[in-house]
Amino acid sequence: MLELEKRSPLAFAIALKDGRVLETVGDAADFLSALNADQRERTHWRTAIMMFNNAMREARYLKTATINLRSALLYDRLIDDTGH
Repeated sequence: MLELEKRSPLAFAIALKDGRVLETVGDAADFLSALNADQRERTHWRTAIMMFNNAMREARYLKTATINLRSALLYDRLIDDTGH
């Protein structure tokens, strides 16, 4: 089974409103670890974190984890959804 590393690509890239693009597992891990305590308690962020933890144990869950991350970002309106 393929193991995920920090440089492993996400299932798809996610462009943020601040100009950053989350493209790798490392990008996602850095973003999630930078969340404050209040954010980490919100259900959508807890789910995203849990799914990335699952993906780190089972690489086949990476697509689901990426989708959950995108959903959490959408809930907090952090995604560049203009198509650019």
